[in-house]
Amino acid sequence: MHGCGNDYIYVNTMQYEVACPSEAAIKWSNRYKGIGSDGLVLIGKSSIPEADFSMRIFNADGSEAMMCGNASRCIGKYLYERGLTDKKEIRLQTLSGVKTLWLHLKDNTVESVTVDMLTPKLENATQFVSNSGLSLGTFVSMGNPHYVIFTDNVNQVGEIGPVLEHHSAFPQRCNIELACIQSDGSIRTRVWERGSGITQACGTGACATAVAAVVNGKASRTSNIVMDGGTLSIEWRETDQHVYMTGPASFVFEGEVELTN
Repeated sequence: MHGCGNDYIYVNTMQYEVACPSEAAIKWSNRYKGIGSDGLVLIGKSSIPEADFSMRIFNADGSEAMMCGNASRCIGKYLYERGLTDKKEIRLQTLSGVKTLWLHLKDNTVESVTVDMLTPKLENATQFVSNSGLSLGTFVSMGNPHYVIFTDNVNQVGEIGPVLEHHSAFPQRCNIELACIQSDGSIRTRVWERGSGITQACGTGACATAVAAVVNGKASRTSNIVMDGGTLSIEWRETDQHVYMTGPASFVFEGEVELTN
């Protein structure tokens, strides 16, 4: 499945167990010798009463991520269209908290999904930037770390991304976004995801970019983030300070793979 081109392999662990998901992510994500993807997503039962289902996500390099907005939308579509739930509001357990999904249907098909991405963390942003020597960007946490740089040349992401991902200022590494405000008010964004490299889209990255744009006085609280694979609509709501992300989710294909080393 993919959300705006951000593609992952999804396994329903309520049916099929994946004993070594990190190893499987590395093997299956290889676009030349495997299935090909940005990583592996495991859909499972929730371990807490506050959520309906759970999500674990492993990047293409085998590292486990905290959260993925695009993947969460795809999970909502999978759960509903495969008959695992009839709810149009789903609570999803992730490593960065419980996310609420609202499914938008047409003819019983999930056309798009809105995700409550909760509250961004900005309290240490100014101190972080000034102390790190990275004065050109804004640090935003959406449950995972993002560093947003506003520039006229977003195509530098392939050069800047890998350097900043491993910068000493980011002990847990970091997702890097290069963004540019367009004449129509939209924000053109390219992303370097930690553990995966350049991806077609990043849901948490789009949210972080929208928040950084507001903080820097470059955009209103509602904006369209135009990424390589498509556009995500982001609202940083003033009433509750939560970030809401809306975008599509798509099936690509289904198949079987042997769980062998």
